[in-house]
Amino acid sequence: MNEPTNVQIIKQNGVPVFAVIPYDEYLQAFPERRTDENTLIPHEVVSIVVDKDCNLVKAWRIHLGFTQKEIAAKAGISQAALSQMEKANNHLRNSTLNKLAAAMNLTVDHLTD
Repeated sequence: MNEPTNVQIIKQNGVPVFAVIPYDEYLQAFPERRTDENTLIPHEVVSIVVDKDCNLVKAWRIHLGFTQKEIAAKAGISQAALSQMEKANNHLRNSTLNKLAAAMNLTVDHLTD
């Protein structure tokens, strides 16, 4: 693989947490990750993930202007369960991701890294 020419390092509290590379180089490194426009994540959502140090479920909920109670009710889970999911750094079950995606009118791809 060629060495990236235009890399941006993003830090949190002085510690590198993300490396941003040109999209063409990303696609060359990970061709299986090609997506269509419907699964791209808006800059505002990414900013929430970075600024609030949270996962995509919480970032999307904040971006869309929903409360935990609203999304939990739509997904058929408790608000306490959603709160725990938003704090978790591990992967959620596919069935849970499907419920949350439907509740926010998203796809599962929007909620996974």
